[in-house]
Amino acid sequence: MADGTQKIPGIQFPFPFTPYSIQKDFMAELYQVLEAGKIGIFESPTGTGKSLSLICGALSWLRDFEEKKRQEEARLLETGPSQDEKDPPPLLSASCRETADAPGPAGEPDWVTQFVQKKEERDLVNRLKEEQIRRRKREERLQRIHHNSQLTYAAKRLRQEEDTESLLRLSREMLAAGTGAEQPEQLESGEEELVLAEYESDEERRTARGVDEDEDDLEEEHVTKIYYCSRTHSQLSQFVHEVHKSPFGKDIRLVSLGSRQNLCVNEDVKSLGSVQLINDRCVDMQRSKHEKRDEAEEEKPKRRRQKRASCPFYNHEQMHLLRDEILAEVKDIEQLVAVGNKARACPYYGSRFAIPAAQLVVLPYQMLLHAATRQAAGIRLQGQVVIIDEAHNLIDTITGIHSVEVSGSQLCQAHSQLLQYMERYGKRLQAKNLMYIKQILYVLEKFVAVLGGNIKQNPSTQSLPQTGTELKTINDFLFQSQIDNINLFKVQRYCEKSMVSRKLFGFTERYGAVLSCSRERSRLAGFRQFLQSLQPGVTEAPAVPVDEGQARAPTSPLMHVEGFLAALTTANQDGRVILSRQDTLSQSSLKFLLLNPAVHFAQVVKECRALVIAGGTLQPVSDFREQLLACAGAEAERVVEFSCGHVIPPDNILPIVLCSGVSGQPLEFTFQRRELPQMMDEAGRILCNLCNVVPGGVVCFFPSYEYQRRVHAHWEKSGLLGRLAARKKIFQEPKSANQVEQVLTEYSKCIERCGQAKGRVTGALLFAVVGGKMSEGINFSDNLGRCVVMVGMPYPNVTSPELQEKMAYLDQTLPRRPGKVPPGRALVENLCMKAVNQSIGRAIRHQRDFASIVLLDQRYAQRPVLAKLPAWIRDRVEVTASFGPAIAALQKFHREKSASS
Repeated sequence: MADGTQKIPGIQFPFPFTPYSIQKDFMAELYQVLEAGKIGIFESPTGTGKSLSLICGALSWLRDFEEKKRQEEARLLETGPSQDEKDPPPLLSASCRETADAPGPAGEPDWVTQFVQKKEERDLVNRLKEEQIRRRKREERLQRIHHNSQLTYAAKRLRQEEDTESLLRLSREMLAAGTGAEQPEQLESGEEELVLAEYESDEERRTARGVDEDEDDLEEEHVTKIYYCSRTHSQLSQFVHEVHKSPFGKDIRLVSLGSRQNLCVNEDVKSLGSVQLINDRCVDMQRSKHEKRDEAEEEKPKRRRQKRASCPFYNHEQMHLLRDEILAEVKDIEQLVAVGNKARACPYYGSRFAIPAAQLVVLPYQMLLHAATRQAAGIRLQGQVVIIDEAHNLIDTITGIHSVEVSGSQLCQAHSQLLQYMERYGKRLQAKNLMYIKQILYVLEKFVAVLGGNIKQNPSTQSLPQTGTELKTINDFLFQSQIDNINLFKVQRYCEKSMVSRKLFGFTERYGAVLSCSRERSRLAGFRQFLQSLQPGVTEAPAVPVDEGQARAPTSPLMHVEGFLAALTTANQDGRVILSRQDTLSQSSLKFLLLNPAVHFAQVVKECRALVIAGGTLQPVSDFREQLLACAGAEAERVVEFSCGHVIPPDNILPIVLCSGVSGQPLEFTFQRRELPQMMDEAGRILCNLCNVVPGGVVCFFPSYEYQRRVHAHWEKSGLLGRLAARKKIFQEPKSANQVEQVLTEYSKCIERCGQAKGRVTGALLFAVVGGKMSEGINFSDNLGRCVVMVGMPYPNVTSPELQEKMAYLDQTLPRRPGKVPPGRALVENLCMKAVNQSIGRAIRHQRDFASIVLLDQRYAQRPVLAKLPAWIRDRVEVTASFGPAIAALQKFHREKSASS
């Protein structure tokens, strides 16, 4: 381990092995960005050990920062603040800096100023002492966890106490049940929990109850930490394993955050399936705990309510023990769940309690980029370091998180359900609940009306008077819908706090059971029939696609409406509303489109000490600078770019831009020309020649699924597909995600068999789609991807209303640079090249790998296009005007590399 330790200008970077020179440069630049509090855009191709460079570089900085902080604290405690120090030392914790930064009285006599200054100095020293005591206690506690099985024994003891308490509570409830307390209204068993509780605003709740004791536990001082986020659960787990294997693995305090769906250990709650239902049930069970506590404080409750179950895993003492276990040793999500099950403590809240003392917090994109989720998780970015990895689709992720679509079918369904709910429980609801429910019903009715429908009619059979797509500003949409007089902020807050959508979902689910009241049974039979008639409309709505073979998790339609209402609170200039009117109301929809993702990223940029945006392929980076960072308020001088080369030798990659085909036909696969028979034939002949000289696997990317289907059908008809199949077995990317693994396995086995057989069929040919399931996150290393072919340039559909509005927005808000294309046009080009770069980067995955890249379109030879390729590819590109020299170079390249491998 020591052999890998690197010293760069006085800085030590522990490394598990001797790093490559590009890794040394990466760590040194990362260290300087963190030290200077800048924003770094770091591009390091896959296969260059980016994750390990991030870990060792960032944690080396954190190690040195904490050491400097301890030295500064020791100096201050020993000598006190210097009289010449007007500003607090930059290394102090946030709480100490708040005290030191307190403004002094202006215009006061000198003796008053001196008195105030001395008091501030005493307060500063006292806070430092308190922080030292907290740190010492935490370190001692974690040290005990390392050396004994305290958690296991304590959890066992708490389970015994919990069982005893449960028996006592049951006895008290049985005694209370015998008193014959009068019920205001007879409801069925389990129906009580569907009734909305009395609604209190945040101000009323704070006044009535004060600060909640559970929130007090989250007020622990946050140490300086690094927040690392990535896109997928598997990427986060892989990163945690890299940390565990690194030189910092034994000492770092790491906590992995996840959703309730991933971390819940309560089987009754997990069985609900839907993320939203799991979240709501979890919060509801916590409220049950608080209600029991409040009722215990009241001598005479107003009325006896049916007791709701509280979660047995939500126990503060158990969760604090789990918190210590989390901090004592590096754990991924799966290990965290296993420990939570063993200790009978909630991993979701246990991990949240561990955030303040953690040095490295690992979390998914959505938890960091969504402000409400960030706040709910107890994440504080002030003065902390944020690393966003795999950030090539960061802008799209932010836009997707905050863009919402709701169908006409969902609007009608939500209105009908909520109306029936109010009719049944109206007499039991408080006035505030009724007021907000009526407001929501009014809003739903107006949303349907603005689409041209009638809320009282079946949306599946309801034709609209006019069809088409219409774009509105937020204010114009609110005026046209006649809801501009409603405070959507309060409605949104009510939906969030009251959990009305969950109550409504439970209410609707109950109608599958037999109701005791015959009058209710007859009245609700028609309601059930109407809801069933709406179901086909829900599946037809333009919602998130569900793969074949995967069940759609049940959700309340009101949940979708809540998301749309929240989106409408965005500033007028930062979003648009798209009204899509189709043949029927159920197929029509309202969609909120976020135009300015920076509005949701600005708080991250403002609060964090330093920000790192990292990825394997980030080119072109102008989008990050202009659309995200500049609009979020980041100064241009604060942004630093770093792009390292690849670890492979220069001659292990052969990128070729092919300008003409076998017959001399110019290659330009524009939307107007790409479906011409001669263009498809030319692409087929080129592939046939490539399959003759390239061993192993060839991956060919097409701009879209539809174009791939058309080309495949044309080649099959012309006989070109048969010629291809004579040299390579042909595979196609499936549209269903659950079939991808099967196709990849068969593709890999075929290449392996062909390599051993040494027959006429030399491998496999895979047809894939740019932006599809195989263009990101799939490794075509070694023989799986000896050649990557890109047919044409995958420009997005510029006739799309969403894209046109985004382009217009950028043209209006971003300055146009002399000699450059307009910002809107630049967006289209960047979207195209980002997709290309992600696809062609699938091949080279490690130092000894080799591959060729063939770009079939003469437009790739244009200098502005070449400039947007990754540097390690761009510097080695060969532009060939004719096919002969290109195929000769490819044949020589693969013959030499195959012989030496």
